[in-house]
Amino acid sequence: MNVPRIRIACASGALLLSLGTLQTATAADPNSFSANIGAVSNYIWRGVSQTQDGPAIQGGLDYAHASGFYLGTWASNVDFNNEGAAQIATAMVDADGLPILDDNGFPIYETTGSSNPNAPTYELDVYTGFGGKIGDDWKWDLNAILYAYPDGRDANFAEIGGKLTYRWITAGLAYTVWGQADGGDNNKGILPYEGDLYSFGAVDFALPYDFAFNAHGGYYMFRNSDGQSYATWGVSVSRAVGDYGTVSFNYDQNGGNQEVWDTDPKVWVGWKKTF
Repeated sequence: MNVPRIRIACASGALLLSLGTLQTATAADPNSFSANIGAVSNYIWRGVSQTQDGPAIQGGLDYAHASGFYLGTWASNVDFNNEGAAQIATAMVDADGLPILDDNGFPIYETTGSSNPNAPTYELDVYTGFGGKIGDDWKWDLNAILYAYPDGRDANFAEIGGKLTYRWITAGLAYTVWGQADGGDNNKGILPYEGDLYSFGAVDFALPYDFAFNAHGGYYMFRNSDGQSYATWGVSVSRAVGDYGTVSFNYDQNGGNQEVWDTDPKVWVGWKKTF
């Protein structure tokens, strides 16, 4: 079965890869504020759909200081409601209200219901960090992020991380420092829990006609993995369209255990505009 991993953000660009893109403060005012809104045909995070392959509306607010400090929040709808949902077994009855029996004389039950009342419907992230440059070629960033699911249950978790960029190459780590999941045998890497580690890398470079290319990959290692850890990879081609924002065409996939993760290739489109 394909068990949804309740977490989540941001699709193949991943939230951690975008935290350092806040607007630069002017020399006159060291503070800057920005907002963004976007839409995606599939919300992919670390190679896994967070919307059951459905669309999502997303947006956030950001503050940045000229010193390199930043603070922000970001939200998206999610859908973990179908797979692994609670089921209700009800005895089947005939027209007279009597139980329908099988050949062995036992009642026949039908399973109904595909809605998990504990599954969240939206994600709300809060993050902060500090970054800077080393010469002209190196950039660094240290950050912390809380992934919250206010209308869900036992799904919140927090990470600390960092990344280093040399020209067009980026590498980084994200470590789960806290998670509401109990981390026991029933979890087995489905929900993020303290001790999980995600390592990632990406390359970015410009293409002709103002297109941009991104290739990214990573490995998600769960402390309670039991075979659930997985690698992920993907590519993205994007282009700014003037005042209308940026559009992207994306491919993502993971190489996890097919009994747990949906390993089908995901092709999706996205749009984002920053104000």
